[in-house]
Amino acid sequence: MTDGTWVTLISIAVTVLFMLGVPVFLVIGYWVIGLSFVLGLTLDNVGAALSDVFTDGFALLAMPLFILTGDLINRSGIARRLSDFAYACLGWLRGGLAMASLGACGLFAAISGSNSATTATIGSMLHPEMVKGGYDERFSAATAAAGGTVGIIIPPSIIFIVYGFLLNLPISDLFVAGIIPGSLMVLGMMLACWIICMRNGWGFLIPLQVSRVLKTALGAWLGFFAIGLVLWGIYTGKFSPTEAAGVTVGFCVIVGFVCLPLHKIINRNKEEDRPVAEKSYGEMLVVRGFGPWELPSITMRSAQITGILAPLIAISVVMQQILSVLGAQQVIGDFVTSMGGYYAVLFTAMAIVFVSGMVLESLPVTIILAPILAPIAHSVGVEPVQFAVVFLVGASIGFITPPYGLNLYVASGVTGVPYFRLLKYTVPYLFALISVWLIVALVPSLSTILLPG
Repeated sequence: MTDGTWVTLISIAVTVLFMLGVPVFLVIGYWVIGLSFVLGLTLDNVGAALSDVFTDGFALLAMPLFILTGDLINRSGIARRLSDFAYACLGWLRGGLAMASLGACGLFAAISGSNSATTATIGSMLHPEMVKGGYDERFSAATAAAGGTVGIIIPPSIIFIVYGFLLNLPISDLFVAGIIPGSLMVLGMMLACWIICMRNGWGFLIPLQVSRVLKTALGAWLGFFAIGLVLWGIYTGKFSPTEAAGVTVGFCVIVGFVCLPLHKIINRNKEEDRPVAEKSYGEMLVVRGFGPWELPSITMRSAQITGILAPLIAISVVMQQILSVLGAQQVIGDFVTSMGGYYAVLFTAMAIVFVSGMVLESLPVTIILAPILAPIAHSVGVEPVQFAVVFLVGASIGFITPPYGLNLYVASGVTGVPYFRLLKYTVPYLFALISVWLIVALVPSLSTILLPG
């Protein structure tokens, strides 16, 4: 058989494996090894590429640290305080609790940088509260799934780190560029949420009380400080994204250890989940915290997630090399370039990202397509940082688009609502996100106006 036949057969075989649920890392790995034999490439090349990614990728060190940060702020109770603050601000509106969950997703994302962690944390905390508050359980779960999409756009962002590593762009610039688009995504979803809840009459209203807002703001001060610490450090250049991740982890560990005994003394072992109105300002000042004995289990959970993502990044780098040898990058590049000028190329690239996001997770979409599409977009005048934001906003929408829709699976898992029952209520959020995506693409200054210099 010819090499082309072998390439086709191997590609079909791994596609079948993917459809059967084999992990993406193994699917790509089988494809890489199989085509290495067909093309006469030595397996030493695979080992060398994997080694280079793990030893030379300093920027990637931020990834496990931000994953750990997300777990630490969840275990310490900071995430709960952020959601309480969001509800105090929005609970007076129809659908206020659902809108607050979206706002809490944005605040959580501003510390963790992970879509799945955002969906899992906010979904597990607020889904039961929403159901008690009269919301449809399917809508409640879909809201958590949609809110998690901002996890990779609002800085810090794990996928921005990967994108910057692959395209040799300043990760700090990418972080800053994601602030306004990420905020617009949250606002767009809040608008869609409000319209749905108004039409269905969902949600119990609470009065807007200045005392409640101030009390919950005080309770969330540690979360605000962590967000400000990351953004200030990166924006002013005081430390790199990797250093920012380390500083944030250190801050969260100190908070957890210090707050645990203080919380017991101030709260006198009262229930942490009591209504805000029943808590004093002193009780709101400290979070639940965690002890040193809990740190190994928290770290192990974060390490498990990192152990899934890091090898996938490494093996996908080898996949890029083989695609280059096969000429796939040239074929895709010629197709996109043939579309014409600035807007034709930009919208064609967006369409490719959207379709790819329906069947792949954002990480392989970024690793495979970004090195192909970014240079083409730059050649027609699209600013590299602007294209990075457009690319990744599109990739984030893939988290709630079937048949893959990772956030839908995560939301289903933490809420117990079957996957297919969520799909109906993701449609309004999908339209809201696509609308914001188009605005971000058509108004480049939304991504670049905050860049220093």
